[in-house]
Formats: sequence, structure tokens, C-alpha cells
Amino acid sequence: MDKDLRKRLLRAQADEITEHHIYLRLAAIEKDSSNREVLQRIAEDEKDHYAHWKKHTGRDVRPSMLLVCSYLVLARLFGLVFTVKLMERGEHLAQRNYGKIGESFPEALRIMQEEKEHESELLRMLNEDRLRYVGSIVLGLNDALVELTGALAGLTLALQNARLIAMTGLITGIAASLSMSASEYLSTRTEDDNARHPVKAAVYTGVAYVFTVALLIIPYLFLDNPFLALGLCLGFALLVIFLFTFYISVAKELPFARRFFEMAGLSLTVAAISFGIGYLVKSFFNLEL
Repeated sequence: MDKDLRKRLLRAQADEITEHHIYLRLAAIEKDSSNREVLQRIAEDEKDHYAHWKKHTGRDVRPSMLLVCSYLVLARLFGLVFTVKLMERGEHLAQRNYGKIGESFPEALRIMQEEKEHESELLRMLNEDRLRYVGSIVLGLNDALVELTGALAGLTLALQNARLIAMTGLITGIAASLSMSASEYLSTRTEDDNARHPVKAAVYTGVAYVFTVALLIIPYLFLDNPFLALGLCLGFALLVIFLFTFYISVAKELPFARRFFEMAGLSLTVAAISFGIGYLVKSFFNLEL
């Protein structure tokens, strides 16, 4: 066995044992019994693959505990399905490595294909509560981003007082979040699908809305220049859109770019129109605060 092939086999071993430990740790913190069973089955598969390559190298390889800890943190923050699917997205380098190994060990291609098919089958079995309420979260985030960025842009030019804009934006945002939660509750109650609970749907919508409101008005609380605060507010809005769109694109396996630019374009367009309305209102009423 030449040095390059041995190096590739050891890398494959390291990948398999690292993923074995990741899936075991995820299974240990998972409360849903069916999800836990799926994760344990995947972990055992990874361990079997590690043992197969160990027969050829004759060496033990340590897992990357940095990667194990990183994925555990992601699972705590963003949930199980997002974390596992993000892992699967990052396996193109491992697949390329297996392709090279397959030139000398044809079973590598079979193992790679079996692993891909088996894991895809198991991943489809995963069930996570928050993914059933993605529609409610989207409703809360999208409405808050569109309505509040527009309102803050209009208020910035009309009032030109950062503290006053923050206070007005906060009152408007909280009132709107209560209204959206109530609407989502009533909307969910009328659905035939019993998978979503009306109260949970309302809470997800309200929390997403309030979180976005708080983030958007923070610049007005710490900056005296309202125009600088508006620029930072729009930056935060784009950051929220980017992070949430990335989450959805991974968890739901949807295209990222089109959804991001659609949501960002809508929010920025409404903000620009509202900024113009603020200018007209200020000029018409001759406001000086």
C-alpha cells in the first residue's frame, strides 16, 4: 500500500469514527425515542465502516472532538434536523476521498453508496417539533422585518429622534406581535391538519416577531444619530434574513439564493417606500422635532 492511499484510508477512518461519536452524542441529548433510535442506528453504521477500514490500516484513529463539540452546540441552538442535514451537506470532501480509495478498493464505492442511501432513508424518519411550525416562524419573522423596517425607516425621516423612534417602534412592534399571534391562533384552529397546535403556532409567531422587533430597535437605543441607527437596523434585518434563510434551506432542503434575495428585496423595498412617505409627511406637516 503506497503512502497516499494509506493516508486516504486513515482520513476515511477519522471521518467515520468522528461521525460515530457525533451521532452518539446527538442520540444522548435527544428526547424523542424514535429520533434517538435513528441516530443510534446511524452511529453503529459509522462504527462498522470505521472497523472495515481499520482492517486495512491496522491502526486506531482518534475522533475530532472539536467537530463533535461543534455539532453538539449547533444541535442545541438550531435543532437536530438542521444539524444532521448540515453534516450531510459537508460530506462532499469525504465522498471525493472515497472515490480515490475506490480505485484500489472497489468496495469503497459500494460502502459510500450504501451509506448515502441508508442515511437518507433514516434522515427521512427524523421528526422535530419546531419544523412543523416553520410556517408560523416565517410569518412572524417576515411580518416583523417588512412592517418594522418600513415603519422605522419612515419614522427616522419624520421624527429624526433616535429615542422617540425606538419607543414608537417598540410599542408598534409589541402591538403587532400580539395581533399576529392572535391571527395565527385563529388561522391554525380552522386548519384540518391536526399536526399543529393553535397555541404553539401562536407562540412561535409571537416570539419570532418580538425577537425581530427587539433586534431592529437596538441601534436606536444606543446611537444618537437616527440615520446611522437606520443603516445598522437594515444591516441587522439582512443578517436575520440570511441566517433564517440558511436554516430553512438546510433543514427543508430548499434553494438558498432565491429565497434570500426575495425576502431581502421585499424588506428593503418597503423600507425605501416608507422612507419616502416619511419625507412627504415631514414636508406636508412641516414637522421639526
